[in-house]
Amino acid sequence: MQTIARGRRGASGRPKTGKPNPIDVHVGSRVRLRRTLLGMSQEKLGEAIGLTFQQVQKYERGANRIGASRLFGLSVVLDVPVSFFFDDMPAEARNAPVDDEEEGEDRPVAAYEPDPMAKRETLELVRAYYRISDPSVRKRLFELTKAVANAGAEAAE
Repeated sequence: MQTIARGRRGASGRPKTGKPNPIDVHVGSRVRLRRTLLGMSQEKLGEAIGLTFQQVQKYERGANRIGASRLFGLSVVLDVPVSFFFDDMPAEARNAPVDDEEEGEDRPVAAYEPDPMAKRETLELVRAYYRISDPSVRKRLFELTKAVANAGAEAAE
């Protein structure tokens, strides 16, 4: 049996840049966002799609790419359309170079910071906020948060 040389790439066909592709990071952050909003653990999501929680972690960080069939499975389990994973993609990710499989070139990938709205802290804060049953308390907390943020911004100026 003859093996196919892959050049400077590993078995996954990804360039060895040491950094995940911004598109993979964005898609992973959307998986994490939806999973967290549903209150689902990485372990439960992994069980639902036949993976370990470590594999789910790698998907969420963008360290591993999510294939089309797996992305479809995630959309079913997380009850969102496949397009959800690509919504709100920042320009840095949209404009990131796509790996050139045919040429075997390694192209640089720009550094990418995940959306702060997809951070665990933000998601937990939003979930806790909506668990406040009294609308007037929730509104007062909202106003307090805005006032603190505005005071901090004015002090920084």
